[in-house]
Amino acid sequence: MKRGGQEIYVGPLGHHSKYLIKYFEGIQGVSKIKDGYNPATWMLEVTASAQELSLGVDFADIYKNSDLYRRNKALIEDLSKPAPGAKELYFATQYSQPFLSQCAACLWKQHWSYWRNPPYTAVRFLFTTAIALMFGTLFWDLGSKTKKMQDLSNVMGSMYAAVLFIGIQNSSSVQPVVSVERTVFYRERAAGMYSAMPYAIGQVVIEIPYIFVQASVYGVIVYSMIGFEWTAAKFFWYIFFMLFTLLYFTFYGMMAVAVTPNSHIAAIVSSAFYGLWNLFSGFIIPRPVLQTLFSLVSIIHHLQSMPVWWRWYYWICPVSWTLYGLLVSQFGDINELLEDGNNETVKQYLRNYYGFRHDYLGFVAAVIISFAVLFGTIFAVAIKMFNFQRR
Repeated sequence: MKRGGQEIYVGPLGHHSKYLIKYFEGIQGVSKIKDGYNPATWMLEVTASAQELSLGVDFADIYKNSDLYRRNKALIEDLSKPAPGAKELYFATQYSQPFLSQCAACLWKQHWSYWRNPPYTAVRFLFTTAIALMFGTLFWDLGSKTKKMQDLSNVMGSMYAAVLFIGIQNSSSVQPVVSVERTVFYRERAAGMYSAMPYAIGQVVIEIPYIFVQASVYGVIVYSMIGFEWTAAKFFWYIFFMLFTLLYFTFYGMMAVAVTPNSHIAAIVSSAFYGLWNLFSGFIIPRPVLQTLFSLVSIIHHLQSMPVWWRWYYWICPVSWTLYGLLVSQFGDINELLEDGNNETVKQYLRNYYGFRHDYLGFVAAVIISFAVLFGTIFAVAIKMFNFQRR
């Protein structure tokens, strides 16, 4: 081909390029090849643009008017006709492997991708360990103090700070990783290697063991240092709520990337909801449940509580359900009287002031699981439906 993509010779080369040499030497004005000269170099020299100008020829036109060109066209036309009795190519499925095999392959690919990415995986564990030690020393033995309302508020504050601190860090750190992985996914899907859903499932599932280890490390350190009651049920409830809280934060970060063109826009969109989750978590502004005000303390609490027209968002705020589960699983069954609680027990105080009931612990757990499933599902659907490729 010459400059511009025009064909000047399409055919066999032959031994020592004899057919190529014979074709070009047959054109009037083209110099003969010297003995021992490289045929490829000779061909480039004799067909250069300068040679065309000096000879007054167009090698592309010469080829199109040659017998070789007509033979090639005839051969193409002949090969384009199916043989008698031949059937059209048919594939039962779009992809060569079944759905489960695609899922297994994508999960294995994601496993190695994460394993070879210590700036994301290892640093996340180191960060979690450091934060756990910091919160453990900052709120040392706070979980054993349940005599006053302020003690319970302090404990809830420690849970609130930890959930938002580590949760937002998880959500933010996963976004650049998913953004890069999505670019690879676009290329591999275009090549017909696998469909969108196996990739999305692999991306979601690979996070679970890493977050489980992260939640376990954080939970063991903080639970022991803060001094919560050492019972199997309460410990595993704490690990459960931390696990699914980190899961829904991580899946939320992945979802934000899936519905936006890049990780930078995803970070901007996510930060807006972090603020809303912070505001409606139920810690800064508790949700009022008492219709009658019994004391000056209750009046102050009521005046600071959430307006009725905004309470709907409290119920769809995942952080509020996390705080509900963490606080009620640790203190919702304590029937000891508070020293400053107007003859209220710890259990009654949580119910009257925060609206937290120990009886609803199973329902709260189901809601937390639902948020993780919801964000993971939206991520998968968005990956399948949206394509932000520019070329």
